[in-house]
Amino acid sequence: MAYRILLMDDEPAICEITGILLKKLGYDPTIAVTGEEALAEYKKGRENGNPYDVIILDLTIPGGMGGREVISIIRESDPDVKVLVSSGDLSDPAIISYADYGFSGVLAKPYNKVGLDQAIKSVLSS
Repeated sequence: MAYRILLMDDEPAICEITGILLKKLGYDPTIAVTGEEALAEYKKGRENGNPYDVIILDLTIPGGMGGREVISIIRESDPDVKVLVSSGDLSDPAIISYADYGFSGVLAKPYNKVGLDQAIKSVLSS
Protein backbone atom coordinates (compact mmCIF):
# COMPACT_ATOMS: atom_id res chain seq x y z
CA MET A 1 0.00 0.00 0.00
CA ALA A 2 1.28 3.47 -0.89
CA TYR A 3 2.27 5.89 1.83
CA ARG A 4 -0.24 8.72 2.19
CA ILE A 5 1.27 12.20 1.89
CA LEU A 6 -0.51 15.46 2.74
CA LEU A 7 1.03 18.49 1.01
CA MET A 8 0.11 22.05 1.98
CA ASP A 9 1.36 24.82 -0.30
CA ASP A 10 -0.29 28.03 -1.48
CA GLU A 11 1.37 28.02 -4.91
CA PRO A 12 -0.75 26.15 -7.50
CA ALA A 13 2.28 25.24 -9.66
CA ILE A 14 4.09 23.67 -6.69
CA CYS A 15 0.95 21.74 -5.72
CA GLU A 16 0.48 20.43 -9.25
CA ILE A 17 4.13 19.49 -9.89
CA THR A 18 4.68 18.00 -6.43
CA GLY A 19 1.45 16.01 -6.72
CA ILE A 20 2.71 14.53 -9.99
CA LEU A 21 6.16 13.78 -8.51
CA LEU A 22 4.61 12.11 -5.45
CA LYS A 23 2.46 9.87 -7.66
CA LYS A 24 5.49 8.96 -9.83
CA LEU A 25 7.39 8.07 -6.65
CA GLY A 26 4.56 5.71 -5.66
CA TYR A 27 2.97 7.85 -2.94
CA ASP A 28 -0.71 8.68 -2.49
CA PRO A 29 -0.84 12.51 -2.28
CA THR A 30 -3.54 14.85 -1.04
CA ILE A 31 -3.12 18.57 -1.72
CA ALA A 32 -4.24 21.45 0.52
CA VAL A 33 -3.70 25.12 -0.31
CA THR A 34 -4.45 26.61 3.13
CA GLY A 35 -3.61 25.70 6.70
CA GLU A 36 -7.29 25.25 7.48
CA GLU A 37 -7.70 22.86 4.55
CA ALA A 38 -4.62 20.88 5.66
CA LEU A 39 -6.01 20.56 9.19
CA ALA A 40 -9.40 19.42 7.84
CA GLU A 41 -7.75 16.77 5.63
CA TYR A 42 -5.50 15.63 8.47
CA LYS A 43 -8.49 15.30 10.83
CA LYS A 44 -10.56 13.47 8.20
CA GLY A 45 -7.75 10.94 7.65
CA ARG A 46 -7.45 10.21 11.36
CA GLU A 47 -11.21 9.92 11.85
CA ASN A 48 -11.47 7.50 8.89
CA GLY A 49 -8.70 5.32 10.35
CA ASN A 50 -6.52 6.19 7.35
CA PRO A 51 -4.04 8.78 8.70
CA TYR A 52 -1.33 10.44 6.65
CA ASP A 53 2.14 8.91 6.87
CA VAL A 54 3.93 12.19 6.15
CA ILE A 55 2.73 15.79 6.07
CA ILE A 56 4.62 18.47 4.11
CA LEU A 57 3.84 22.01 5.26
CA ASP A 58 4.83 25.20 3.48
CA LEU A 59 6.24 27.46 6.19
CA THR A 60 4.62 30.66 4.92
CA ILE A 61 1.10 31.09 3.57
CA PRO A 62 0.54 34.81 2.83
CA GLY A 63 -2.48 36.07 4.75
CA GLY A 64 -3.19 32.64 6.20
CA MET A 65 -2.21 29.88 8.57
CA GLY A 66 1.27 28.61 7.68
CA GLY A 67 3.33 25.61 8.73
CA ARG A 68 4.19 26.91 12.23
CA GLU A 69 0.54 27.28 13.18
CA VAL A 70 -0.55 24.02 11.58
CA ILE A 71 2.20 21.92 13.22
CA SER A 72 1.41 23.30 16.67
CA ILE A 73 -2.26 22.27 16.31
CA ILE A 74 -1.44 18.82 14.88
CA ARG A 75 1.19 18.06 17.55
CA GLU A 76 -1.40 18.63 20.32
CA SER A 77 -3.31 15.54 19.20
CA ASP A 78 -0.54 13.52 17.53
CA PRO A 79 2.96 13.80 19.02
CA ASP A 80 4.33 11.08 16.70
CA VAL A 81 3.23 12.57 13.37
CA LYS A 82 5.96 12.91 10.70
CA VAL A 83 6.00 16.46 9.33
CA LEU A 84 8.41 18.09 6.88
CA VAL A 85 8.65 21.87 6.80
CA SER A 86 9.08 23.29 3.30
CA SER A 87 10.52 26.72 2.51
CA GLY A 88 12.83 28.60 0.21
CA ASP A 89 13.98 30.79 3.12
CA LEU A 90 16.72 28.64 4.61
CA SER A 91 17.62 31.35 7.14
CA ASP A 92 14.24 31.10 8.91
CA PRO A 93 14.56 29.85 12.52
CA ALA A 94 11.90 27.18 11.83
CA ILE A 95 14.17 25.76 9.10
CA ILE A 96 17.47 26.06 10.98
CA SER A 97 16.07 24.60 14.24
CA TYR A 98 13.15 22.66 12.76
CA ALA A 99 12.86 20.17 15.65
CA ASP A 100 12.34 23.06 18.10
CA TYR A 101 9.22 23.95 16.14
CA GLY A 102 7.88 20.39 16.09
CA PHE A 103 8.97 19.43 12.59
CA SER A 104 10.59 16.07 11.73
CA GLY A 105 12.71 17.36 8.85
CA VAL A 106 13.21 20.01 6.16
CA LEU A 107 12.34 20.03 2.47
CA ALA A 108 14.21 23.01 0.99
CA LYS A 109 12.68 24.76 -2.03
CA PRO A 110 13.22 24.42 -4.87
CA TYR A 111 13.27 20.64 -4.61
CA ASN A 112 13.36 17.90 -7.23
CA LYS A 113 12.04 14.33 -7.39
CA VAL A 114 15.14 12.84 -5.71
CA GLY A 115 15.23 15.44 -2.93
CA LEU A 116 11.51 15.02 -2.29
CA ASP A 117 11.83 11.23 -2.06
CA GLN A 118 14.90 11.42 0.19
CA ALA A 119 13.22 13.85 2.59
CA ILE A 120 10.10 11.67 2.85
CA LYS A 121 12.11 8.45 3.31
CA SER A 122 14.31 10.06 5.97
CA VAL A 123 11.34 10.99 8.17
CA LEU A 124 9.59 7.68 7.54
CA SER A 125 12.65 5.79 8.76
CA SER A 126 13.23 7.98 11.82
